Amino acid sequence: MSLKQQIDADIKQAMLAKDQDKLRALRAVKSMILLEETKEGQTGGLKPEEETRILTKAVKQRKDSADIYRQQNRADLLAVEEAEIAVIEHYLPKQLSEDELKEKLKAIMTRIGASAPSDMGKVMGVATKELAGLADGKAISAMVKQLLS
Repeated sequence: MSLKQQIDADIKQAMLAKDQDKLRALRAVKSMILLEETKEGQTGGLKPEEETRILTKAVKQRKDSADIYRQQNRADLLAVEEAEIAVIEHYLPKQLSEDELKEKLKAIMTRIGASAPSDMGKVMGVATKELAGLADGKAISAMVKQLLS
């Protein structure tokens, strides 16, 4: 079952359960998927990595909004964003732990021969492609900085 079909089925379940938070998050993701599918040059359905990229983008947008709401002491809006994050993360692959991320980055750095802070760009280029959907870009960047310094 594709992500789109799974989300359609889950939207129906959320409607029957009258779960507004889940319904709102799923509709937003479905909208993002439909926009991506109707882009010029897009043929057929989305590939799994494109679906993961869309979900990651949706989570990142909500996390950014949640940070703003946290700074502005808007607990009501913060709760909505956090609920949507939880729903969307359910469809993402399991995120790497800090130790797993460190091990994968060390392997990448060894493979491409990176050892100095000036190699950060090379490492980030490879790491963001290989770890897409498995780790947040900020976490990858922070860990690469730590390992190269």
